[in-house]
Amino acid sequence: MVENAPTDLPTLVRFAEAATTALAEAREEIDALNVYPVPDGDTGTNLFLTVSAARDAVLEVCSTSVAAEHDKLLAAYAAFGRGALMGARGNSGVILSQMLGAMAQRLATVARDDEAQAAAWADAMVKATDASYEAVGTPVEGTILTVARAAADAAVAAVAEAEADAPTPRFAVATVITAAAEAAREALARTPEQLQVLADAGVVDAGGRGLCVVLDALETVLTGRRPLDTAVPRGQRTIPVPLPTGDLTADGPSYEVMYLLYADDKEIPCLRSTLAGLGDSLVVVGGDGLWNVHVHVDDVGAAIEAGIDAGRPQRVRVTHFAEQVAEARTRPVAASASGRRVVAVAAGDGLAELFAEAGAVVVRGGPGERPSTGMLLAAIREAGVSEVVVLPNDPDSVRVAEIAARTAEEEDGLRVTVIPSQAQVQGLAAIAVHEPGRSFDQDVLHMTATASHARHGAVTIAAKQAITMAGPCEPGDVLGVIEGDFAIVGSELGAVAAGIVDRLLGGGGELVTLVAGADGAELAAWCEEYVESEHPTVDVMVYDGGQERYPLLLSVE
Repeated sequence: MVENAPTDLPTLVRFAEAATTALAEAREEIDALNVYPVPDGDTGTNLFLTVSAARDAVLEVCSTSVAAEHDKLLAAYAAFGRGALMGARGNSGVILSQMLGAMAQRLATVARDDEAQAAAWADAMVKATDASYEAVGTPVEGTILTVARAAADAAVAAVAEAEADAPTPRFAVATVITAAAEAAREALARTPEQLQVLADAGVVDAGGRGLCVVLDALETVLTGRRPLDTAVPRGQRTIPVPLPTGDLTADGPSYEVMYLLYADDKEIPCLRSTLAGLGDSLVVVGGDGLWNVHVHVDDVGAAIEAGIDAGRPQRVRVTHFAEQVAEARTRPVAASASGRRVVAVAAGDGLAELFAEAGAVVVRGGPGERPSTGMLLAAIREAGVSEVVVLPNDPDSVRVAEIAARTAEEEDGLRVTVIPSQAQVQGLAAIAVHEPGRSFDQDVLHMTATASHARHGAVTIAAKQAITMAGPCEPGDVLGVIEGDFAIVGSELGAVAAGIVDRLLGGGGELVTLVAGADGAELAAWCEEYVESEHPTVDVMVYDGGQERYPLLLSVE
């Protein structure tokens, strides 16, 4: 039996970590099960990205200094739901984000009101299922929705017996979750009976399988036991799934459109109605002014315009199914999501950790210690995959990276592309949108576009007397940099940082990323407060980069 209460912060962290790890391990298997609604082989990847975003949001709250532990717990639950919403990818990922958000919202009330925990968990699963059904334009049985409903019903049915058998809510909660996870696995085995496309392919539903993985992780965290039956039910194939020939998108829309939407809640019914008339697989989740929108359409422009009419769309993603399906058909069995990796040059310990957490092979570099061609070539080969994307993150390293990439292509037969990222923050922006489930060309296109649209700046200290584009400087002066050129010479770190922020936001922007250097934690914190005060409509993300020479790196997207 676990030592922590079922709704406390350590348990939430352990669940977020366990679910992320479990989905990472099952990602290839789930990708291979993906034949509905479009056989594009990315469901496992999308679910992993969704849950890992929720985990990262929780860990960020844990790293902050909050006076009251109770306040930190509530903040962590809120971050868990918001992180899943912000990071949700694909049809099943968006649905799962709604489930996780609804559960987090319900369980947060247990922390405040100390209600009966077993009943609260069951109620949280019911609310999560109801919310997911409501979010889907046309619910289809034999999918993740069916599996969620079976789990919720089992949880409700188990509450009375669990509370009667155990005097402590903790034991009752474990019993309820075990019953829910078992019911989910049984429902998953029945999905081919409910959806003909699954029966024809000889597989269970990919999204439902992903939900089972998440519930199994929760059961392990709460009970200390690993479920005995966590595999795909006997008789169902995992990999490879032979996809039929012909145009699999002929009977449905050609494009997947996704975006985050800042909009008043009252605008959402009209948005749902408009998008429902444009296509299918409609899912709109969220609330309190922030929504995640997913739809399959033929008219991409109309889907985006509907979002503009409702509010302010961000992070718009468009995927052409014909290309993605073709990629899934031709993808080798051993490749799938693990067949592509990123090689990133990192200028500090914190930056190296950030890139590594995103799955990159990290090469240390930066001003004064730029990597050689041999170092980058070794990293490309070390990746152990057939497709590699290189992020040099420094203008002087781009040429070196291109030589390494060409050598790897000629000598090793690898497919390697260099995205000419000029700064560390551009590399962070690029890897944030990296999706192994996309085709290689589409992935490179999205990463390149995101990097190029991230306007970047920095704050540093002059080491010697010089004449700059912003005027003369003396040793010890504070220098503000924009797009590689000196733009401000000053005497105070805060004033120069504020000037760089204002100039970068002068051309518009919705997200400011701050990366603190080895001695820049206080400056980054001050700058975060400045942005929140002077630019309240702009989101701020702060990371510990640990880079030398630059107390602060900045970007605006």
